[in-house]
Amino acid sequence: MLSNLWIDRWMLELTTKYPDLSSCKDDIVAAYHCLSRAFRTEGKLLVCGNGGSAADSDHIVGELMKGFMSRRPLSADRRGLLESVFQEDGSYLADHLQGGLPAISLVSHSALMTAYSNDVAADMVFAQQVYGLAKPDDVLMAISTSGNSGNVIRAVQVAHALGVPTIGLTGNGGGRLADLCTVIIRVPWDRTPDIQERHLPIYHTLCMMVEQEFFDDQKGLAEVEISEGEGYV
Repeated sequence: MLSNLWIDRWMLELTTKYPDLSSCKDDIVAAYHCLSRAFRTEGKLLVCGNGGSAADSDHIVGELMKGFMSRRPLSADRRGLLESVFQEDGSYLADHLQGGLPAISLVSHSALMTAYSNDVAADMVFAQQVYGLAKPDDVLMAISTSGNSGNVIRAVQVAHALGVPTIGLTGNGGGRLADLCTVIIRVPWDRTPDIQERHLPIYHTLCMMVEQEFFDDQKGLAEVEISEGEGYV
């Protein structure tokens, strides 16, 4: 887990760029601890949302499952395993794989979602996936600018019943998610585009924090100057 010094540095960097997010700092830190605990116990992240929040769900998974600000090279043990099994091909595999943090976007399974919407209930498309995939060591991130998206609420209800921690990303009011989620991050805006514009730097920061913890040996943007556009996505 990152030290308090590193956590403070990440929060300073975020709030320097986005001063209006200062009110969210404690909840963002709580969300980081939730993610860190899941990945340290071999759990995974499930993410869901609608519309722009669905795009955010896919975006988050993309930052976690491959290198974001770090190349995440394989360990010597993993490289040795691949090379012992496949020799020359093993070297290629090891050179072109990166460390990943397990994450699944629940918005991307179109066959399942359309079948469930048609055959059972449209508001249960995320809840069914949570029921089938989630384990107690996992965490669900639920994104809804209003905090009242019906299918997102159903997913959080199922996660809660299964003992799975939940992180809510919402707007100022928080909606129903405010009372349901383990951690709720309410950005201090009311209009959907304003809320979504603040969700992105929040989840980018969370992704960089867990990447630093698991892959960078406590090195990160707080010490390394990153030029605009630099990264692996």
